[in-house]
Amino acid sequence: MNGGKNTDSLAEPREQLWQALEEFDEIRAVAVVRRALGAAEPEQVPAVHTSAAEDMRAAGERVLLELIAPAQERVGLAWAANDITVAQEHAVTAISERCIATVADATAPALSGTFVGRVLVACVDGEWHALPARLVSEVLRLRGWRVDYLGAQVPTEHLVAHVHRTRAQAVLLSSSIPTLLPGAHNAIASCQGAGVPVLVGGAAFGPQGRYARLMQAEWAKDAPGAATLLAEDLTGPGAHAARLPDLDLPHLGDQEYTMVRRTRLRLIKQALADVEEGFPEMRRYSEYQRERTVEDIDHIVNYLAAALYVDDWGLFTRFVTWTADILAARDVPPRCLLPALDSLLHQLKDFPRASGILTAARSLLVPPKG
Repeated sequence: MNGGKNTDSLAEPREQLWQALEEFDEIRAVAVVRRALGAAEPEQVPAVHTSAAEDMRAAGERVLLELIAPAQERVGLAWAANDITVAQEHAVTAISERCIATVADATAPALSGTFVGRVLVACVDGEWHALPARLVSEVLRLRGWRVDYLGAQVPTEHLVAHVHRTRAQAVLLSSSIPTLLPGAHNAIASCQGAGVPVLVGGAAFGPQGRYARLMQAEWAKDAPGAATLLAEDLTGPGAHAARLPDLDLPHLGDQEYTMVRRTRLRLIKQALADVEEGFPEMRRYSEYQRERTVEDIDHIVNYLAAALYVDDWGLFTRFVTWTADILAARDVPPRCLLPALDSLLHQLKDFPRASGILTAARSLLVPPKG
């Protein structure tokens, strides 16, 4: 009902930013962000009711969430489709980091210096994808929080030590990789044991944050959601309780997760031998290709362990489907996954939960008869 007028003022800058990223042109990308900051305005609050500082903060948040974040999501899709290499993805991410810094610099004069509270933002140990956490940090700063941003791969003991040193009111943890869930769970319980509520985000925590709830943590879909939760009382059940992480997941009593983790190397070695037998094409692989195959089998075992940890078949089946798509985009037949799954299914035949997970994943790769 807008008469055909395009109300998305960042539509053109989004395309300009993507073109700059495609060409790895940092100077042009930063220029696009600077122009967007000058043009962006709050969409819902009339300008006459806001100060210039509030306008600047709102513009900064909009550029972060509606310009830079979508561009970075597009980078991930381009990598999955085999349109860009890992090296190119890293180069583009570095430019996106520079764009975020540009927003932080430009909006700094609009920050009052009076904070609503202090929080700590970090990636869980092993998580190198730090840009989402950085986006959250900058949005929270614009919302009036003092933020200690610790970046990628923060060991739990250092995380807790920083909590004690700064007396932060909450810890926000980010992770995109489900295989890091056991470590994330330990970090959540450790911070809560130190008397600090924990808020988590990222794809690792499952659809709608289902794994976060298993681990007694709050979950936010995005940066505005995190800001909303921080404005509320986070002292829910388990927020300040010292406890062993295993108590949150009684299904771990069957020891399947523990046994898979303990025998991981043996499982991988046997699976590699079985893949060589069941996938003849592998006999012509170069040494590099063989190393990548070992990595792929390692990922399969680690994702299986993660699915056992949270007792969710979907975690593993989503990974297998995603991997099949990645392989297909690189002209590798997804059926090459079957020998590895069959090997693990044979090796773990006495483990009911593991067998069920592997059988469910295998069925996704085998076309129905007829």
